[in-house]
Amino acid sequence: MKKLLLITTGGTIASSPSDEGLIPALNSQELLSILGLREEHIQLDCEDLLNLDSSNMQPEEWKLIARRIYEVYADYDGIILTHGTDTMAYTASALSFMLCNLPIPVILTGSQLPLLHPLSDGVDNIRLAFAAAQCALHGVYICFNRKLMLGTRAVKVRTMNFDAFESVNAQPIGIVDARGLHIYEKDAISLKGKCELYDDLCEDVYLMKLTPGMNPEILDVLANMNYRGIVIEAFGAGGIHFIRRDLISKLEEIVAKGISVVVCSQCLYENSDFSIYQTGQKVLRHGVIQGYDMTSEACLTKLMWALGQTADPQTVKEIFATNYVNEITLK
Repeated sequence: MKKLLLITTGGTIASSPSDEGLIPALNSQELLSILGLREEHIQLDCEDLLNLDSSNMQPEEWKLIARRIYEVYADYDGIILTHGTDTMAYTASALSFMLCNLPIPVILTGSQLPLLHPLSDGVDNIRLAFAAAQCALHGVYICFNRKLMLGTRAVKVRTMNFDAFESVNAQPIGIVDARGLHIYEKDAISLKGKCELYDDLCEDVYLMKLTPGMNPEILDVLANMNYRGIVIEAFGAGGIHFIRRDLISKLEEIVAKGISVVVCSQCLYENSDFSIYQTGQKVLRHGVIQGYDMTSEACLTKLMWALGQTADPQTVKEIFATNYVNEITLK
């Protein structure tokens, strides 16, 4: 018999109507009563950890969740974490780095419609989460719309459609069809040592989308605000302008000040490759870090996590040159 823990944090799935719109309201027992889950083959514990709209889910909450999971993981075969969809990918990615070598599956899920709604997608999502939590998996995953995805590869791509998340630059770890849940174990997270909690995060990291004509002095503003890390979503495979508005020279100044800069692509799919164009090669020569095929959410949270472990920019580069939980495809 598998022993599972359900942790709730709020989100749409637990919401009910109010005078100001939907607000998180249901606790874990109320969720279970609506679901009508059959628990004959599992031992289930429940814990209401937070009750937030996920727009309010921030690094402080990531630390709280990570610490709680670390405290109890040895007592369970799997953990299900309900969460709002808007920032679920950020939370899943952050937890993936903070909970190194997690020997059990932690499955995040939620819904686009509250569970109280008769047509809610939350019923299928939670049922899949319970099934996935009983599998021989390690680490953090998101399950949604009959797909199981790596926590560092899932991205919310739709605001209303039930198929809200996609697995970017990596196939889903599991899918559901008429024969049940299929797990592709070769793509899942593998253990590389003892489980450790590394929950120090640097919150002074900024995610910037490059636009044509952007003033390079915006980077000076960030430096004056004491940001220690910047993630830039560049054009295409890694293009950054340097004619008239010389962003590349400004990046050299910023890196020289000890600020770590990671550059990924604005394109959702495929990887950045700075070796292709002149602009990309210039960026590499000035000390920025390639994000390759990582999602923006993974780049941001990995940089926050890396800077939480070290103040040395060279060590941050080495961390980004390491694949921890299949978050990156390295050449």
